[in-house]
Amino acid sequence: MLNAVGQAQNILLLGGTSEIGLGIVSEFLSHGGTPHVTLAARKDSPRIDAARAQLEAQGAQVEVVDFDATDFDSHPAVIDAAFAHGDVDVAIIAFGTLGDQEALWQDQAQAVASAQTNFTAPVSVGVLLGQKLKKQGHGTIVALSSVAGQRVRRSNFVYGASKAGVDGFFVNLGEALRESGAKVLVVRPGQVRTKMSAAAGEAPLTVNVADVAKATYDAVVHNKESIFVHPLFEYVSLAFKFIPQPIFRKLPF
Repeated sequence: MLNAVGQAQNILLLGGTSEIGLGIVSEFLSHGGTPHVTLAARKDSPRIDAARAQLEAQGAQVEVVDFDATDFDSHPAVIDAAFAHGDVDVAIIAFGTLGDQEALWQDQAQAVASAQTNFTAPVSVGVLLGQKLKKQGHGTIVALSSVAGQRVRRSNFVYGASKAGVDGFFVNLGEALRESGAKVLVVRPGQVRTKMSAAAGEAPLTVNVADVAKATYDAVVHNKESIFVHPLFEYVSLAFKFIPQPIFRKLPF
């Protein structure tokens, strides 16, 4: 449970090399304490040692658990390992892929792989985390959604459709857990300046990892259910929902 000054004792990051996920964990660490952090990622990832070192330099006790997002049968053991050190205060779901958006809708195998990573896998770990947090009676699941899921666009509709599913699932997982004491926060960043998005170019209302991290920390502390990291996206997304498709398809994005 977060203590009176917003410090977490046990944090789980699913997607243990994610720049955004690590930024969120780092933001929690910046508020003090010496929490235990579980990084769930492929143990052979070339970035995992750097991720561990980054958090250990901030005083965290770091454990790496081997995690394959699409090996669904292995997920219960991964989640059990994260809870072996006691109650988890914050569990962050921050893995996913972009891929070639034009190739995805024209290649069945690529489309299925994308959907499994970006939708099925978050649902798999979400159900497991929901049951764990319901049993312990506290804690927050932080699900990284996307503005792309608010109104799915032609330019990235395979990715956007998965994010729409993720958003809907975790919003309502929060509703299902409402009476238990456990909480769910859905984070909708828009485009973030990371290595994964570098090739996409600079989009309007792009934010930094630090912006996502601070907004997420503040939202967890204040028990919010969902946030748009850039506040203007709340109004843009609302407006998009009312634009008829014949007009929407003509917009330049």
